[in-house]
Amino acid sequence: MPILSKGKLKIDHTDDGQGQPVVLIHSSVSANRQWSALTEALKDRHRVLAINLFGYGGTTPWPGTSPQSLYAQAELVLALCEGVAGPIHLVGHSFGGSVALKAASLLGSRVGSLILLEPNPFYLLKQNGRRQAYLESRSLRDHVKCFGSLGDWPRVAERFADYWLGDGSWATMSEKRRAAFAESLPPNFHEWDAVMEEETTVDEWPRSPARSSSIRSSGSSWTLGPHDRCDDVGRHAVPDARSRR
Repeated sequence: MPILSKGKLKIDHTDDGQGQPVVLIHSSVSANRQWSALTEALKDRHRVLAINLFGYGGTTPWPGTSPQSLYAQAELVLALCEGVAGPIHLVGHSFGGSVALKAASLLGSRVGSLILLEPNPFYLLKQNGRRQAYLESRSLRDHVKCFGSLGDWPRVAERFADYWLGDGSWATMSEKRRAAFAESLPPNFHEWDAVMEEETTVDEWPRSPARSSSIRSSGSSWTLGPHDRCDDVGRHAVPDARSRR
């Protein structure tokens, strides 16, 4: 995969196809490999750029000397988009959806469309009085921070997997799958700072591009959990954006 160098930053990404650019921003614990099938489906008519965020693939790890921010992650996207002719179509999944939203606010009129798949801007829950959902997400954050600080990544991975994939998911994984899952978690330690401490309000969001969608899972174990509450807050704040299940 190509590596873009920007000062001290190394930004790992894929770059396939030709046409209007689509930038794909992956979820936590995933990396840009999650977009392989979508890249294949789009590259015959789009230039498809799939970025690796801090700590994934060959992208520079977050140094940990200060809390990570959505701004810092979005700057990776902006660096990748330098010299790319617009309009730029942004697609983000989960944490990548929060990064995409921040990147859209910085790219402004260069954004042609914005698609958020199960976005997790948990900071909006606290801002908008969704206390129970906010506390639920904070409980998982606290677990990741506590046991990640101790280097007990298998314990982090078990809670993380059972929360997002459903109770008992960790128990059904093979040892090989467990090891790979735990090894992918360290970047998430810093991502919680970005997604919980952002202070942008829904009123400060940029007006939606002409084509905006937020898509939620209808069959996951957390259908009415924090992700849905975030989507609900955003849908009421930006009524021209489409929300789908």
